[in-house]
Amino acid sequence: MLQFDELSYWEKTALTEEIDYAIVGGGIVGIATALRLRELYPDAKIVILERGYISTGASTKNAGFACFGSVTELADDLKKMDETAVWSTVEMRWRGLQRLRERFPDTVIDLKLNGSWDLISVNERKTVPELSEQMHHFNTEIERITGFSSCFSYDTSISEKAGFNGIDGGFHNKLEGEINTAKLLAASNLLLAKTGVICLFGVEVKGIQPGETEVLIDTNFGTLKTGKLAVTVNGFAQKLLNDQRIQPARAQVIVTSKIPGFELPGTFHYQQGYYYFRSIDNRLLLGGGRNLDIKGETTTNFENTTLIINSLEALIHEVILPEKKVTIEYKWSGIMGVGAEKKPLIERIHTNVGIGVRMGGMGVAIGSLVGEELAGLLK
Repeated sequence: MLQFDELSYWEKTALTEEIDYAIVGGGIVGIATALRLRELYPDAKIVILERGYISTGASTKNAGFACFGSVTELADDLKKMDETAVWSTVEMRWRGLQRLRERFPDTVIDLKLNGSWDLISVNERKTVPELSEQMHHFNTEIERITGFSSCFSYDTSISEKAGFNGIDGGFHNKLEGEINTAKLLAASNLLLAKTGVICLFGVEVKGIQPGETEVLIDTNFGTLKTGKLAVTVNGFAQKLLNDQRIQPARAQVIVTSKIPGFELPGTFHYQQGYYYFRSIDNRLLLGGGRNLDIKGETTTNFENTTLIINSLEALIHEVILPEKKVTIEYKWSGIMGVGAEKKPLIERIHTNVGIGVRMGGMGVAIGSLVGEELAGLLK
């Protein structure tokens, strides 16, 4: 491939010279950053640099959940985090989902707010009374954030309805749902084209050199210059920025063969959200298991491992579809960005460089808001 300095006059002037704003990463956050910058600066040259031929990370490699917090996850977070930080993060996720819906109609991105269930196994039944007590407080906080009352309730009938095995019930969240993130990305790319944002695919950013008036961007095709730079590569940001506040976290996902007539009523979380599943096109989509090997899954390598795939298959046969024979037809992995705190990092790290990273596995919900806040920093 040609290096940037080998391009024609037409290509250089149209695409790679006199860039006002460059964005590293073409996922949900990077796109939201670009769209907000276009609203703020209608005449600016805005360029997204994406290392893959499509968005590479987690934006379209997730399970397609539109969620902001389950009962067991919130209870666990409150043991480790300041309560104010927990609810401010939940609020960001909720506001992010609303911003996403303002930008794209639900039908365009297949967004269905059909509810979620945080499943409790028979062996965990003893935890239900204490969690139910906390649930009342959670409902108060969620109503303050969303305006909707009685978000959470305990559903003892979901196991029988869905045909699960070994499940006592589940804490139902009536405000969560599912989304088709590939359709979200396609709709986003159409909007980028319509608003004149330039997207350069296959460009891997290897380093950045901030200066007083511009930023040099070192890539696999040579060096670019930009006035302002936004870094939105989430789990890959640690390597690019040498910032230990961000850790990569791999998530593995599988999809089964088609199951005639199979459809679940919403989305499901299990074991404090470490496992998650839903139905899609008469198939079961299931992901998780990172807790089985936290150290091994702290990586930017895209691959599936025998340990975790076997655990997902066991969950299918023992809990989710105990009476059905299915095979695995799709499997993949995505790279999230996590850290000691669940709140995303949105900050200026240099006069001309800002970051919007560490989505904590909630990029679908929170990404739009993170991108817009990041754009506001790049004045």
